[in-house]
Amino acid sequence: MEVRKVETKTDLARFVKLPYELYHGDPIWVPPLRSEQWGQFDVQRNPMLEHCEYALFLLLNSKPVGRISAFVDHLAVEYWREPIGLFGSYECVESDEGARMLLETARSWLRERGMSKMRGPWSFASQEWGLVVEGFTPPPVVMAPYNPPYYNEQLLGFGLQKVKDLMVYYADCREGYDIPARYLTLTDKVQQRYGLTVRPVNMKRLEEEIATLLSVANRSIARNWGFYPVTEAEGKALARDLQQILDPSAVLIAEGPGGEPVGFAMAIPDVNVLLRGLNGRLWPLGWLKLLWGLPRLRQYRMWALGVVPEYQGKAVDALLYRRLYAALYPRQVRLEINYVLEDNAPMNNALHNLGVKDLRRYRVYEMAI
Repeated sequence: MEVRKVETKTDLARFVKLPYELYHGDPIWVPPLRSEQWGQFDVQRNPMLEHCEYALFLLLNSKPVGRISAFVDHLAVEYWREPIGLFGSYECVESDEGARMLLETARSWLRERGMSKMRGPWSFASQEWGLVVEGFTPPPVVMAPYNPPYYNEQLLGFGLQKVKDLMVYYADCREGYDIPARYLTLTDKVQQRYGLTVRPVNMKRLEEEIATLLSVANRSIARNWGFYPVTEAEGKALARDLQQILDPSAVLIAEGPGGEPVGFAMAIPDVNVLLRGLNGRLWPLGWLKLLWGLPRLRQYRMWALGVVPEYQGKAVDALLYRRLYAALYPRQVRLEINYVLEDNAPMNNALHNLGVKDLRRYRVYEMAI
């Protein structure tokens, strides 16, 4: 086996295609759209690359059998005030030696650039962190990682250790889930006490609305582990990418008495339900499946929820959850809440009190280099 740096378009094609080969026949994995995977490495489509220095590597054994990315996100390093390098795009056959070769290559590349720690898996796409370590079924929702169980042992065997777990929950109306009655009374009082209104996003002004959501998000989770600000360019790219699938009734903005945004909740249709069986391609008939299926989807992912600091601890998050529930319940939706930091006690406790169920656990690893 040997590790080779990706330097040509042919190399990049092999890098992008590898998961489709490794997971071929896996009934749990959902092949993402290949065009979206290519787009992660195109600065015109992924403005995150504007503040990243990165390298991609392939593990070869006559053919590709593994891959890894190593990158320095200069915006993150500046915000964290710590030289933490990142690795991601990790895939490897069941070979301890192959895993060691990939991870050592990433570590060496990061060390050469002055990094003192290596953290990951961390994706070039928003909110795709960690390995699945518990809850390998059901299949992953849109923009969520998936991996075989042995990846955890490969990372631990190299010397990486858990730095943070990310919790995933779900609520399924078809299983009889109903929001507890006491929360209806509580959120009525919250809305009245603080003079709040909750409205759906305006699709005619989507780019402007996404900018509002990101502004609230940047303020509301600024102290959360792993956070660093999302740029304006990234917000515009997000609006472009989500425009075709967004359900405005599931993207809510809470506003204060003066109309200022104070919180938001965002759930997106789980298009992975429709992508199964397409092998990452919309041609020739996949796009018809999407067009027909999107309005009929009954599975969603809660992608984000945030409340600005001035309104935190006042149950505004419960109000947003209730309004989201009210929008989705008539359609008997299954909602995956993906994800919540394991040590975010207020959010985890609130979700358990709302009666949601545990589903999955992701893990992010770190080591000194």
